[in-house]
Amino acid sequence: MKNPILASIILLLFTTAALKGQAQGEITVNDTQDVKVTLFDSDDIMEISLAFDISHYKKYKSKDEYLDAVLTYYNSPGDSVVKNIKVRARGNIRRTAICDFPPLMLNFRMKDSEGSEFAGINKLKIVPYCKIGYEDYILREYLVYRLYNVVTDYSYRVRLFRITYINTARTQKNISQFAFAIEPTGLLAKRTGTTEIEYTGTTQRNVKPDMLDMTAVFNYMIGNTDWSVPIQHNVQLLYQPQATGNEANLIIPYDFDYAGIVHTNYAVPFESLPIENVRQRLYMAMCRDEDSFMEVLKKLQVKKQELYKVIEDFPYLHPRSKRDMTSYLNEFFAGMEKRNPVLRSIMTDCRWFEEQANLRVR
Repeated sequence: MKNPILASIILLLFTTAALKGQAQGEITVNDTQDVKVTLFDSDDIMEISLAFDISHYKKYKSKDEYLDAVLTYYNSPGDSVVKNIKVRARGNIRRTAICDFPPLMLNFRMKDSEGSEFAGINKLKIVPYCKIGYEDYILREYLVYRLYNVVTDYSYRVRLFRITYINTARTQKNISQFAFAIEPTGLLAKRTGTTEIEYTGTTQRNVKPDMLDMTAVFNYMIGNTDWSVPIQHNVQLLYQPQATGNEANLIIPYDFDYAGIVHTNYAVPFESLPIENVRQRLYMAMCRDEDSFMEVLKKLQVKKQELYKVIEDFPYLHPRSKRDMTSYLNEFFAGMEKRNPVLRSIMTDCRWFEEQANLRVR
């Protein structure tokens, strides 16, 4: 691990400062408008084009500079909708160290998206191709979001795009690539009756226990160790007003490109973790008793066929990649049979995690 951003993350990965009081440091992000949003109600692929100064975008990769752009999509053949929007780069590691074409933030005018597919959306996160030849990774990560949608409604919905990129700075052949949009957090909060927040000093002890356990076991299933509650790394915090205490604090995972099931060629585990590659699973949460872990495992077992169906019915991923993803899941589900080595592994890993984090249940 040579990247300085990764280094700073791992220094904080096991930070467990206690939360004092509720809703400390609360921040609400306005990424949606108060109208009905339908963009994520469909699983159909959406064809759009984006025209902007791609040369400038790729050169500077600035998360602070918005560029003028024109978004076009078609309601039907011959019926195009054109929107003037702003775009900027976003993200950390993908933006600074990995991608030639980093993740996008689309910024719509507050009223300009009305009466369109993007109605109600102010800011929209897009995960594009990153580099030429990386489309397989994009489709795999998209499917991981869809897998978590099967597990729980408390998850980010996604919408698949095929984007044609038009560089307004120079004459060159247009590029068409898969990408996906991520449901704005404000919309997720509205859909689930929660409030978007950021806590200072939140630890795993402060999170609704069964939601933490499902998040951690799901990440274990897909081979993802790139997440942390204390520094809110790849998890979003939500507050459930009708609940009290730790039951009110929910977490939603996102950004799965470092997961073993996605298997990107740039994904490596943090050097401090006792695994050699991201295909090896490691449980990254506090311990529970066996019955609690078994309850979570049984919930996933019940969803097994539905999870496989998400992958098998997806028409845009190469069959070889589908086989690799289902084979990776097979290893997990096969481990729940007979003497349940998955449970034993989780029980061992959680003890290691608590030792590293100096985390104990009180």
